[in-house]
Amino acid sequence: MNRKKIAIVAGTRPEVIKMAQVYHVLKTSDILEPVFISTAQHRQMLDQALRIFSIVPDFDMDIMQAGQTLTDLTARLLSAWKDYFSKSKPDAVLVQGDTTTVLATSIAAFYERIPIGHIEAGLRTYNFDAPFPEEMNRRLTDPISKWCFAPTKCSYDNLIREGVNPASCFITGNTVIDSLLWMRERLTKDNISAFEMAKKCGISEDFAREFLSGKKRWILVTGHRRENFGGGFENICAAIKGIADKYEDVGIVYPVHLNPNVQEPVNRLLAGHERIALIKPLSYEDFIWFMDKSFFVLSDSGGVQEEAPSLSKPVLVMRDTTERPEGVEAGTCELVGTDVAKIMSSASRLLDDGAEYRRRAMLKNPYGDGTACLKIKEILEKAFVC
Repeated sequence: MNRKKIAIVAGTRPEVIKMAQVYHVLKTSDILEPVFISTAQHRQMLDQALRIFSIVPDFDMDIMQAGQTLTDLTARLLSAWKDYFSKSKPDAVLVQGDTTTVLATSIAAFYERIPIGHIEAGLRTYNFDAPFPEEMNRRLTDPISKWCFAPTKCSYDNLIREGVNPASCFITGNTVIDSLLWMRERLTKDNISAFEMAKKCGISEDFAREFLSGKKRWILVTGHRRENFGGGFENICAAIKGIADKYEDVGIVYPVHLNPNVQEPVNRLLAGHERIALIKPLSYEDFIWFMDKSFFVLSDSGGVQEEAPSLSKPVLVMRDTTERPEGVEAGTCELVGTDVAKIMSSASRLLDDGAEYRRRAMLKNPYGDGTACLKIKEILEKAFVC
């Protein structure tokens, strides 16, 4: 039989990370033929991730423009998909997550009656403002998808509660764990030293000797969410400085997002502190290295909430709500918002209470065991054989 063409779509670095192993696993199928399509919603960081996973897109829409609005981006994506589908009509389209790429791709595929598979379906905060616009994107994508690949039972239950056909819903685990475990194995083989990594990322040799080498504890920080712009980031920076000032034997590494709304307050409030290393955004492989070596993670990222527990790292989540409640329920993650006192109190608990830290570090990751991509492959193969 002719192999069924499955379009795998990514527009941002997180999408590439979570789609990479899906692509490689589907390549082993005798029934399915994966075709990788980049929308390039985020150009530079996406290309970086593609190189890491040795993926060359079969088609690149190159949609990114400076200063693009959500409306402009959505319109250009819909137009680009119309042109693509007029020349090549895949048998199915796989999207991942909650970006504008996901929503626009799904709408365009729906108009062309092409079956949609939504990887990481069912995540909810039930608050359209947080995260914005991601909550809307995923809420609109799930009902028009033929396959909803939910990472957890909680996500699956959300779909069923909303009236999505149970026959379309599957619990697979999160594909990010597949990529994480693959990358950790590669990093273990490469055995990169703290000094090599510090030189590569622009961190001083003294900081590497004191902290990255394992002599003293250090915290990894990431922050980029739109809802934290302004006062939220001012508070986050105040809390980070407060932790550094309170604990003279603790270091902090902060890869600063390129968005000016992040760069300005972070550099204004934290630059120059001898135990706070502000560095450029990290490649995926370097970020996994840092996360694996850190004591715990302070972040507003969704993906970090899923990844860090597999490396036995507690996460303090700088958000008021999360579409990933499983981590909070399991105890691997704690919501601390952007309140200075709350962030400092929760960080102090992990730094001061060894028993509490060990308890949280040993908790099982609720987001999967690294077999999500294989499960997705088997579900799709069965669908097209039947």
